Amino acid sequence: MSKKRFIAGASCPKCHALDTMALSKEHDVEKVSCVKCGYQMSQPEEHVEKDIRSNEQVIGVFKP
Repeated sequence: MSKKRFIAGASCPKCHALDTMALSKEHDVEKVSCVKCGYQMSQPEEHVEKDIRSNEQVIGVFKP
């Protein structure tokens, strides 16, 4: 079992509970889950993310 790190100030998109979202990593995939209702999200696969990014247009770059 992997270690979970809680995300401060995050609310669950399903049950809207505050401070219940935990980040864990399984098989090199980051997963976010709600400890209250069990809702889960995972990081998109790399080839999907590349396809999405290649079609986006950048309108500006912020350099602090």
